[in-house]
Amino acid sequence: MADIVFQNPGYLWLLIAIPLIIITHFFLLRHLKTRAWKFSNFEAIRRVTGASPSTKNSFLLSKNYLLLLIKVFILLAMILSIAGPVLNYFGTATEHNFVLAIDASSSMLADDFDPNRFVVAKKTAIEFIDSISGSTRVGLVSFAGVAYAEKQLTDDKRDIEKTIATLNIKKVGGTDLGAAIITSVNILMTDDKPKSIILLTDGRSTVGTDVMEGIDYARANSVSVFTIGVATTKGGSFLRLDALSTLDEKTLKQIADMTGGKYFAASDEASLRNAFQNIAAVTQQPLSLKLRFPFILLALALIFVEWGLINTRYRTLP
Repeated sequence: MADIVFQNPGYLWLLIAIPLIIITHFFLLRHLKTRAWKFSNFEAIRRVTGASPSTKNSFLLSKNYLLLLIKVFILLAMILSIAGPVLNYFGTATEHNFVLAIDASSSMLADDFDPNRFVVAKKTAIEFIDSISGSTRVGLVSFAGVAYAEKQLTDDKRDIEKTIATLNIKKVGGTDLGAAIITSVNILMTDDKPKSIILLTDGRSTVGTDVMEGIDYARANSVSVFTIGVATTKGGSFLRLDALSTLDEKTLKQIADMTGGKYFAASDEASLRNAFQNIAAVTQQPLSLKLRFPFILLALALIFVEWGLINTRYRTLP
């Protein structure tokens, strides 16, 4: 799967210049053709083209379609280059960075895990940090109704583990998955390596940034999001309330599918640990290739081609 996004999509409005240049070409062609008929030296034209010039040559020389086509492609390449095209695709990456985004909302205190979802999530996250290679850098985000950047990217595993161990449930009510994704992406943007987010949550976004906004931001920056649903099928109660907290699998699957990640359902500590192991073994990562420079080279090459044609095949007689 591959797609192209633009860093400066506002410049794409300049594409309206392409039909304008085509209209202008034919308008000027008609105007100049009328002038040419008024002052033509038909005897000289016959000596140059022959008594029976080919229809093909007359068509190309009179209309200059090839030059028009080259001009259109030059303009197209220049507009696309300033719009900042980026090709996103999947490839094998030897190294990549992670941000752990851990749900710290009150629903993570649900008792369908022993002793609760939050404690088990932190424990298995620390085990995951221990298992990754030394060259991998990890950041940390916690979130509830607001997302908090707990740690920037670092290769100091002990520091990350200590921070995870000291995380507490946030007092800000609600769960903002969109903000958690955007905050995690911003942390990852400090490095050029392939980037992934591991989102641990019960997956029910209730406040704040729209989830689709977070997904679009991750896609635009070539970040894959692996989602782990930390909840049992029947759910669990929390804060001594009768209300059950259940898993929103639909949202978590949507986030993973649209960003090139993968969704994992973790109904107990063993399956949560297995989800982390599978993520650590992933080699296919979303990669990006900036196309601005290739489009600039294409425009320059076409300018030289146009210049060559104007001075040879389409040279104007004095």
